[in-house]
Amino acid sequence: MKKFLPIIDWLTNYKKVNLSGDISAGLTVGIMLIPQGMAYAMLAGMDPIYGLYAATIPLLLYAVFGTSRQLSVGPVAMFALLIASGVGALAEVGSTSFIALAILLSLIVGVIQLLMGLFKMGFLVNFLSHPIISGFTTAAAIFIAVSQLKYVLGIQLPRGTFYENIQGVFTRLDEINWATIAVGFGGIAAILILRKINRKIPFPLIVVLLGLGASYFFGLKDFGVQIINEVPSGLPAFSIPVWDTEAFLQLLPIALTISLIGFTESMAVSKSIQKKHKDYEIDPSQELVALGIANIGGSFFQSFPVTGGFARSAVNDQAGSKTGLAAIISACVVILTLLFLTPYFELLPKAILAAIIIVAIFGLIDIKEAKHLWKTDRKDFIMFMITALSTLFLGIEQGIFVGVAVSIIGLLIHVSYPHIAELGMDVNSRKFLNIDRFSHISPTKDVLIVRLDARLFFANTRYFQDRLKAMESKRESIRAVILDASGINGMDSSAVHALSDMIDDYHKRNIQFLMTNVKGPVRDVLRRTKMRAKIGESHFFLSIHDALAFLDDNIQGSHTDLTLQTNEK
Repeated sequence: MKKFLPIIDWLTNYKKVNLSGDISAGLTVGIMLIPQGMAYAMLAGMDPIYGLYAATIPLLLYAVFGTSRQLSVGPVAMFALLIASGVGALAEVGSTSFIALAILLSLIVGVIQLLMGLFKMGFLVNFLSHPIISGFTTAAAIFIAVSQLKYVLGIQLPRGTFYENIQGVFTRLDEINWATIAVGFGGIAAILILRKINRKIPFPLIVVLLGLGASYFFGLKDFGVQIINEVPSGLPAFSIPVWDTEAFLQLLPIALTISLIGFTESMAVSKSIQKKHKDYEIDPSQELVALGIANIGGSFFQSFPVTGGFARSAVNDQAGSKTGLAAIISACVVILTLLFLTPYFELLPKAILAAIIIVAIFGLIDIKEAKHLWKTDRKDFIMFMITALSTLFLGIEQGIFVGVAVSIIGLLIHVSYPHIAELGMDVNSRKFLNIDRFSHISPTKDVLIVRLDARLFFANTRYFQDRLKAMESKRESIRAVILDASGINGMDSSAVHALSDMIDDYHKRNIQFLMTNVKGPVRDVLRRTKMRAKIGESHFFLSIHDALAFLDDNIQGSHTDLTLQTNEK
């Protein structure tokens, strides 16, 4: 029961010493969530109130089912942009149907994550490699920043692509509202200054209060500064998301994207924080279940999709969070705001919310990672750039799918062209090493010694055969081929057929074929397919030295027979 309801574990073992930290963290993150939630709702194309709805029920549900005690679940900028892009293609942004689809999207995302958790399918996020995620988030962050320029410049721009937004800004420079610029860039400067003084300061809330004060005392609305206007009071009402099969099919691609990215982001931040704490463990499958239940439950209370946020989780940890009680307190802060404080936000300039968004996403632009990949792995750098450029110029959804496709293609190339080394003996150490990496080592005379560092199966058998032929073509003649199978963990039927053809060819040319360091699973396959007999019972050895001694003496003096057992591992 504790595995499915982690709250039982930390609640039954709760220590009073943790209470002050949980209260401090809960209040801090709760205060932080109010302006963030409103800002991200605006970014998603919805009224700010929906951001507060997304910061209540999902937080409470994650506190019950989640295994991380510091992860702060709620609205995030990435999801807001994905919602605006994906749902915006199906309905007019901000319309009633748009909001209904965004809430339905939360239900779909929750069901996908819940099923993934129940069926232990967390491995699917492996297809989102680190370069892909980094490239996508970097490009998405740039896209978000550009999309918010209209709010800090005070100009009217329709939603569009990255290129269209840039072009729109330059063609409407004459429409700039200088009062809005002063508010927007003033908000950005204030946040940066406060953050530099002390990161624990609730700078989003302070900037919101400054913006409200300026709007009230200076009448910013009269100067053309856009404000939020009406913000409804009260808790989100329970309502069943409107089901539409056609809409479900249209939302499914973006829902899959959000599900995988959300889980990846949550796991990344929760694992990094958990390393500092030794009193609990992160369960990936249960995390999927928790996020799924949070999104499903939230959809019945007018929430759009949520996940764990990097910045809030870091603040939650730094402020002293020790258990899920901190998340419950944060949700209560938002609930109190919904009940009593929303009217006070009606004068808030939209430029202030845009300033909060822009500063928050600066940390997602990972230029350092791009430089690191360029220096260490050019293939990963190419994947990073392809994903980033696709996201910027093709679109958010297209960018992540291009990234996944590139990642899968890279994986296929990797498994289809495995590392194959020709070995020679180092006289001093008597070890067999790759002759291409050690210039002082020469190939063994008239014996080709090869090591394959991969599973031998249908995708790489042709490459393996071609490499052996290429190595053989560099020799005047050979009398034997020794395959060091220490790196081969398995073989499929295609590999067996290919190996059989190779042996037939070697036998016709009077070339002996020997195998060394054969692992149990591979020996089982060779026995079942009768390949052991075809290769020769006396042609299996524990080491390359034994195989060479056998060839030199044409006896089995140093040979140790390897009896095959079907249950060997």
